[in-house]
Amino acid sequence: MFDAVIIGGGPGGYVCAIKLAHLGKNVALVEKENLGGTCTNWGCIPTKALLTATHLIDEIREKADKYGVKATFEGYDISKVMAHAQKSVTLSRKGIEFLMKKNNVTLIKGTAEVVNKNQVKIKESGEIFEGKNLVLAHGSVPVVFPPFDSIEGIWTSNDVFKLQSVPQSLLIIGGGVIGVEFATFFSSLGTKVRIVELAEHILPTEDSDVAEEVKKAMIRKGVEIQEKSKVTNIEKLEKSYRVTIKDNNEKENVVEVERILLAVGRRPNIPEDVRALDVEIERGIKTNRKMQTNIEGVYAIGDIRGHIMLAHVASYEGITAALNIAGIEAEMDYSAVPSIIFSNPEVASVGLREKDIDHEKVKISKFPLSANGRARTMLENIGFAKVIADKETGTVLGMSIVSPVATELIMEGVVAVKNKLTAHQLEESIHPHPTLSETLLGALEGITDKPLHL
Repeated sequence: MFDAVIIGGGPGGYVCAIKLAHLGKNVALVEKENLGGTCTNWGCIPTKALLTATHLIDEIREKADKYGVKATFEGYDISKVMAHAQKSVTLSRKGIEFLMKKNNVTLIKGTAEVVNKNQVKIKESGEIFEGKNLVLAHGSVPVVFPPFDSIEGIWTSNDVFKLQSVPQSLLIIGGGVIGVEFATFFSSLGTKVRIVELAEHILPTEDSDVAEEVKKAMIRKGVEIQEKSKVTNIEKLEKSYRVTIKDNNEKENVVEVERILLAVGRRPNIPEDVRALDVEIERGIKTNRKMQTNIEGVYAIGDIRGHIMLAHVASYEGITAALNIAGIEAEMDYSAVPSIIFSNPEVASVGLREKDIDHEKVKISKFPLSANGRARTMLENIGFAKVIADKETGTVLGMSIVSPVATELIMEGVVAVKNKLTAHQLEESIHPHPTLSETLLGALEGITDKPLHL
C-alpha cells in the first residue's frame, strides 16, 4: 500500500509527489497522458515559447532601425515556430520524468478510476492500487458552451498548438489572460485580430488602468477590441464565419473572419468517479487550507478546486497537501499570489487591486515607465508601476506592473505583500541603476514622500 496515490501529473500532482518523496513517503502518481498537465503541454510553456518568437519579430520590425541596426524582416516559418514550442514542451516533460525517477515516485500510465478513497483502478489494465491517502489533481478543461460547441472548427486554446497555417483574420471571444496572450501572438504574425469581451474592459480581473495600457499597446498593433459586447450569432460559411456582435446598447455589427478562438477560461475537470466519492463541490472540489476535502484522507489540489487556477498556486497546494499527509501541519496562504500575463508589454499583479479597496484607508502611488532611464534605452514608453499601501502604516498591500519583464519584476511585490513589508523598507533598499526595477522604486517613493524622478 502506498502512503498516497495522486491522480494527475500536472504542476500540482507532480510537485506533491516529489515533496512526499522528500518526506520519506511511498507515493504513486497516475497520469493518463503526458506529465506536466495543462501548463506544460497546452498552456504556460508552449504559449510562452510562441510569444518569445513573436516578441523577437516585434523587436526587429519596430526597433531595429531606431537602434541603428540594419535588419530586414523577411517573414517567419510557422512550422519552425511551432517546432520550437513543441521542443520546449518535450524538454519540460522529460525534466519531470527525470524527477519522478530520481525521487523513486511510482509512475503509473493510464486512466485512473476512483473505486473508493483508498483504491484506484487503472481503466486500461484493470489493476488496482491502494493508498492510505488520495490526492485529486485532475486539472481543468477549456470552457465550451452553446452555441459554440455545435459549430464546426471553432478553436479552444488547446487547438492553437495544432496550428499548421496562420489565419488572415481571427475573432477571439474573451479578453482575459488567454485571449490577450493569443491576440498578442497572432497580431505579431500579421493576423487581423478582433477581441470581443463581455465585461467593462479586457483583463477584467485587473484594474482598469492596467487594462487600458495593454489595450493601448494592442491597438497600436492593429488589434480591434470590443468591450461590453457579446457574440449573438455565428454562421459557418465555406471558408470563414459570419459573426454578429451586439454591444451593451443593443447595437449590432456583423464581421466575417477566417477563424474563431473561444477563450472564456477553463473549468474544473471532475469526472463521475470522483463525484461518486461524495466530495463537497462548490464550482470545484471544496477543501480547507490544508487541502483536505470533507472526506478524511482525500485531498484536492490545483484547478480541480476551481479556486485560483494558476500553475504556481497548484504547486504550492501540492506542497501543502504533502506536508499534511506527512503529519506536518501546514496551511495555504493566498494573500500574495502573483498574477502574470505575457502580453506586450507584460502585466503582473499581487495582493489587493485598486478596484477592491476602500480608498480612504490606503495610499496609491503610480510611476510611469516613460520616466525610467532603462525603459528609454529600450524604446519603451507604455506602462507603469503602481503600489497600494496602508495609509497609516505604509505596509504594502498590493502592486501592479505594466512593463517589459513585469512577470519577473513582480517578485519584489510578492515578497513585500507576503512578509507585510512597508514601502519605506523597500524604498530604502538600494535598487540597481539603470534598471526597470527603478520604476517600482519611483512608485514606492510616492508612498513614502515624493518620487525623485517625477
